[in-house]
Amino acid sequence: MKISAQEEYGLRILLRIARDNPEEGLTIADLSVAEGLSASYAAKITRILRLNGFIESTRGKVGGYVLAKNPEAIVVNHVLKAMGGALFDEEFCGLHTGGLKLCTNSIDCSVRSLWRIIQLTLDTLLEKVTLKDLMDSEMDAAVILQRMMEDQLRSLEARLVSR
Repeated sequence: MKISAQEEYGLRILLRIARDNPEEGLTIADLSVAEGLSASYAAKITRILRLNGFIESTRGKVGGYVLAKNPEAIVVNHVLKAMGGALFDEEFCGLHTGGLKLCTNSIDCSVRSLWRIIQLTLDTLLEKVTLKDLMDSEMDAAVILQRMMEDQLRSLEARLVSR
């Protein structure tokens, strides 16, 4: 599995705006320099973020981009899906049929079960992570994310035991 550059830079641009200048915002030029991106690529990323309601553009000679919501209201899972889509969705199998019209495993596919459970696990965790959780240091974010993961594992264990 790979996280795309677009997903990575989408999150980084949101974090940059939230940390550096949340009230006035940052321009394409600011974001380009701060993240080491070309201005055109920064513009592409901000366009996707704006169209999906994560940022708003501000007008004027110092115009730029500001968050459209508070950092605690921006869910990482929503950002990643807006930037690149889900790792697995129901259309996946139809796109991987080889040279055939239908996948040879379309009726009984244990691999599809694996992709579904991986997507469910990712979604469950990433629905709990907000931009706010990532705004502090790497160490602080690691502690927060570790707690979330431990909570998720305890919940899963409890469900399995109760069966």
